[in-house]
Amino acid sequence: MSDTIRISSMTGFARASGSSAAAGWSWEIKSVNGRSLDIRCRLPQGLERLDPAVRGAVSARLKRGNVTVGLRLSQALEAAAMRVNRAWLDELIELAAAYRANDAIAPPRLDGMLALRGVIEAAERPEDDAASAQDDAAMLETLDTALAELVRERLAEGVEIAAALDKRIAEIDALTHRAEALAPSRQEALGARLREQVAALVDAGAPVAEERLAAELAMLAVKIDVTEEIDRLKSHCRAAARHLQEDGAVGRKLDFLAQEFNREANTLCSKASHAALTDIGLALKAAIDQFREQVQNVE
Repeated sequence: MSDTIRISSMTGFARASGSSAAAGWSWEIKSVNGRSLDIRCRLPQGLERLDPAVRGAVSARLKRGNVTVGLRLSQALEAAAMRVNRAWLDELIELAAAYRANDAIAPPRLDGMLALRGVIEAAERPEDDAASAQDDAAMLETLDTALAELVRERLAEGVEIAAALDKRIAEIDALTHRAEALAPSRQEALGARLREQVAALVDAGAPVAEERLAAELAMLAVKIDVTEEIDRLKSHCRAAARHLQEDGAVGRKLDFLAQEFNREANTLCSKASHAALTDIGLALKAAIDQFREQVQNVE
């Protein structure tokens, strides 16, 4: 296998931490298989403004996969970024007082009221707050570090996947050439069997029209001919090997080839009419299934 292979897996995990004078933070990124690029951001309340920048950073480095990006803040920054919505809390206290006449209802506790949605909320920061802008830039820089680590991990796993795919392609190619070598003797065997059957009919006195016999022979030759299937299988092997040498996201191309491999192997098996060729066709299908399983994890 060539050292230039650069395919990437879609699975990986990375973490990176950073800090400023105000607080610290930690990014975690998880990536699994996906048909396209699906990004899910889990940001603390008050930092939703980072969502577009996070998605842009991920999209710039990854092309496929279900990616979950999470940000955790230290207690210092969380506390600094939150405040009590006193207007809403006062309204809740007044509402609770209106029901105090009913002795069956226990008076509310302050800690319970503080836990209600909207009582504790993100503190609004001025858009020109220099410290906030610096923290945002520092957090995004840490995110870039985590993304770089994720890319390295996905590439490292991609090397192992590429080795497995390279092996499967070589196996499919070898089986295809075995089928090609077997095809002439298979046609001769089928022709000999047909001639024996025709001779038996003639000996039994059954009328056999030469024109009809020639037409049947021609039709049989077309039905059992696997030349096109073999040619396409060899072509797909060359295309798959070529895609393994390409940089970037080649998973969709390889997935398409896996489907085409399977289509030709199915046709080969249906045309086999020969035990040895059927065995080769079944071995092809097994190798193609293994190829397809590996391809599902390629970016």
